[in-house]
Amino acid sequence: MAIEPVQVFAPAKLNLCLHVTGRRPDGYHLLDSLVVFASVGDRVGADIGPELALRITGPEGAGLAAGPDNLVLRAARAMGVDATLVLEKVLPLASGIGGGSADAAAALRALARLTGRPLPPMAEVLRLGADVPVCLAGRPARMSGIGEVLHPLPPLPPMACVLVNPRLPVPTPPVFAALARRDNPPLPDLPAGALVSAAALAAWLSAHTRNDLTAPARQVAPVLAEVQAALEAMSDCLLARMSGSGGTHFGLFADPAAAEKAARTLRTTHPAWWVTPGRILD
Repeated sequence: MAIEPVQVFAPAKLNLCLHVTGRRPDGYHLLDSLVVFASVGDRVGADIGPELALRITGPEGAGLAAGPDNLVLRAARAMGVDATLVLEKVLPLASGIGGGSADAAAALRALARLTGRPLPPMAEVLRLGADVPVCLAGRPARMSGIGEVLHPLPPLPPMACVLVNPRLPVPTPPVFAALARRDNPPLPDLPAGALVSAAALAAWLSAHTRNDLTAPARQVAPVLAEVQAALEAMSDCLLARMSGSGGTHFGLFADPAAAEKAARTLRTTHPAWWVTPGRILD
């Protein structure tokens, strides 16, 4: 149990690939994905308070309501804790990089640290969202089922990234509704040879994996094809791909200097877009 207020980082979640492999009778989609986290993200602060309250700050917080359906508040109710919470919102809303799920996971960790209470059982965590379990685990993983089956990945090579969002929220339901096929092949196993370098991993991902939600996301938001092309045009970009259901795309780079250079170029050519460099966390 902590005496002082607690603050927890909520990193952006990146789906290096995302295969939709089926759909359960209850409507939940079955996924197979390699998930990593970036050094860019939100922050959740928690302190013991007389009642449950949430304040939202940060450059991307203006469009987010602190209403009862906010995932941070839902996470706090799952913990059964009255606390004063502060969400510093850095990631764009409805952007496919797990912002809300990462925030919920950070709230769970912060409140567990603050109070000494155990985390809720997996079934309750999963009810907060399919990405919350992997965000709560907080390390590279192969995620399958509806998000509850997690297998840690072996150590990945050092990589940097650039995240690009055209500042157009892409809600998940219409993307899944536009999906033409829901019984796609699962991921192949990740071979040891793909782990020797960032270039080797990017080449394997490009040749053997995909994001099945890319085409339906472009039906919902055609500008996403432009985002993809802009990232692919960066000379040092090893792989450009959409994360999750969109609209954020990531570019993988071998080192931070290359990512910084690409981010500067993209900010100049597309000043209205949200562009930020980072590194892939191990």
